[in-house]
Amino acid sequence: MYKHMIVPLDGSAWAEAILPLVVQLSRYMRARVTLLHIIEQNAPQKIHGERHLTTAAEAVVYLEQVKEKFFPFSIEVRAHVHETAVDDVAPSIVAHGAEFDGDLIAICTHGRGGLPRFIFGSLAQQVLNLGRKPVLMLYPGKLEKPEKFDPLNILVPLDGNPEHEQGFHVALQLAQIGSASLHLVMVVHTISTLPGEQTASAIRLPSTVNTMLEIHQALGLYYLQGLIRSANETGIKITMEARRGDPARVIVKAARRAGSNLIVMATHGKTSTESFWFGSLTPKVARRSHIPLLLVPVGERSNTGRDEQQGGK
Repeated sequence: MYKHMIVPLDGSAWAEAILPLVVQLSRYMRARVTLLHIIEQNAPQKIHGERHLTTAAEAVVYLEQVKEKFFPFSIEVRAHVHETAVDDVAPSIVAHGAEFDGDLIAICTHGRGGLPRFIFGSLAQQVLNLGRKPVLMLYPGKLEKPEKFDPLNILVPLDGNPEHEQGFHVALQLAQIGSASLHLVMVVHTISTLPGEQTASAIRLPSTVNTMLEIHQALGLYYLQGLIRSANETGIKITMEARRGDPARVIVKAARRAGSNLIVMATHGKTSTESFWFGSLTPKVARRSHIPLLLVPVGERSNTGRDEQQGGK
């Protein structure tokens, strides 16, 4: 599993909101943590009215304070300040992740600029795009103080694409480590929620299209049952549902019903509009839920439950 978490911080309480989650996951995974600050060229004094670190000296003091405030002695924590000012912070975060051999980057997203820029224009999205590391992302919303994170249930959205099962295998291992349960959800569109180009066909042949969507829902249940059977030997409690509707809305509702406090999703890490899974669904889920998202790049083969399971046979 993940052994080294990289946590970029800018000095704001907003960015610190992810720290309780980092503490809990680092305990479960017995991972070490590197708190990171990158000095930015012409850095603003404040971001959204909050403190922003602008000098190496204050960053060093701040990171040490964070270390003492949030982390118990049992967790190995290192603080690092990149003192050479950079124009673009995201590539530097990715570079430090590689240099320090980090295998998970944990970061809050401010979500500024509205939905189109919610993830695509955010630092978190840039980090995900530029690197191949999984990104643990949190949009705190109106959260002012960090809350305790106690993982009870992990939600895994799936669409039947084998590539996206990467999220299932990562969630399965997290559940094994943290004694959590899983809830799998597959969402099939209704005619009214189909993407634009498919709506035209649905209008011409509504009965046929609706029948096809019902079949997809039934196949989805069968698919999820197969995944659960494949994980029987783990002893993890896994529930599931296949529903109809707008995927992002249904996923968020499912997470609330299941009491999920972590959503694990595989992603292609692309900004292209054809990348439905990431290009549309992920930011909508993140925007609505405020539940932490663990985004696992498709093709990221290391440190997953599947790999360890296969390696153990």
